[in-house]
Amino acid sequence: MNKNNISRFLSLVLRHDPSKIGITLDNQGWIAVDTLLTQLKEHDKEISFDTLKNVVETNDKQRFAFNEDQTKIRANQGHSITVDLKYRPLEPPELLYHGTVAKFVDGIKEKGLLKMNRHHVHLSESLETAIKVGARRGKPIILTVQATAMYKAGYQFYKSENQVWLTDVVPTNYIEFKR
Repeated sequence: MNKNNISRFLSLVLRHDPSKIGITLDNQGWIAVDTLLTQLKEHDKEISFDTLKNVVETNDKQRFAFNEDQTKIRANQGHSITVDLKYRPLEPPELLYHGTVAKFVDGIKEKGLLKMNRHHVHLSESLETAIKVGARRGKPIILTVQATAMYKAGYQFYKSENQVWLTDVVPTNYIEFKR
């Protein structure tokens, strides 16, 4: 498996379907590295610890993290399974961004940004990151979120280890639609 395929597969098992390789994450999303490597091998996806470490360190979105002694690993955010990542509420910057594509804009204008099958809506401090996220599915449309106004209205925000801002919902009145 190349590094990109390893990253995708890790995203699948650490964020959405750990049972695919017969693992169980703890309530904070962690799995022992030895257990993960053993189960990957048993499912014809064998990789070394050095390869795993390289994927974690070089992933452009920093999707994964080791604990301090590198004996456990987890996904930083984006789970569709129940995990408690122990995020603490933080005050966000004035503006955050979300990248999407045209086919989703009407729904967002009607209902706002919803977390759908994830735990949170993902937002970025960086316009460039939002453009890259939106471009994964076509021509990006960037939404500007009035995060400080939301925060002052009582909405909670969290920041993941890989600098992604998270919230439960973004109502339409806090979104500026720009093409």
